[in-house]
Amino acid sequence: MSNTADSSGPGANGAAAPAPEAFEHAHTPRTTSQLLVGIAVLVIAGLLSWGALHIPSQAGYSGVGPDFLPWLSASVLGLCGIWLCWEALTGGFHHLDAPDGAQHGDWGALTWVCAGLISSAALITSLGFILSCSLCYVLATQGLRRATGQTQAGSFKTMGKDLVTGLLISAPVFWAFTQFLAINLPGLTETGWL
Repeated sequence: MSNTADSSGPGANGAAAPAPEAFEHAHTPRTTSQLLVGIAVLVIAGLLSWGALHIPSQAGYSGVGPDFLPWLSASVLGLCGIWLCWEALTGGFHHLDAPDGAQHGDWGALTWVCAGLISSAALITSLGFILSCSLCYVLATQGLRRATGQTQAGSFKTMGKDLVTGLLISAPVFWAFTQFLAINLPGLTETGWL
């Protein structure tokens, strides 16, 4: 029996030596990009924290100030960023299955979703919350339907159903905020119901 330990056997103190494959993913382009994603998440968490510093912290009627949610979001995002960096530095997400989606992004679908978000932000003061959110819902669902290859995505019947669904979602939210919580949201009329 030999006194020298090979690379796969136990070390001098009896502990198992690390397997060489544990380090094979340490500095690959894949783990470098994963580390950059983790750093980007940490930067966004830092920016959210910086923004939260400028929000007043006086507690409202519920005992929670308006800066609570931004601080909570920044904290959770910061923890996610730390976790992503740690995973990337310890080998990356090399046990993940290969992606099963398309090789390239669907730019047409992304355009529909972005159009929904931008139009809602641009039109909320002139159309009011209910109609602008409904428009956002219609355009975003069109993009998502097109991304999944649904053939009926552009039909008037489907868009009509999406519009009704958007109205059924946005109207109760608007009424809950304006009528029950007394929070002003942009409306089409001064009544607080539309």
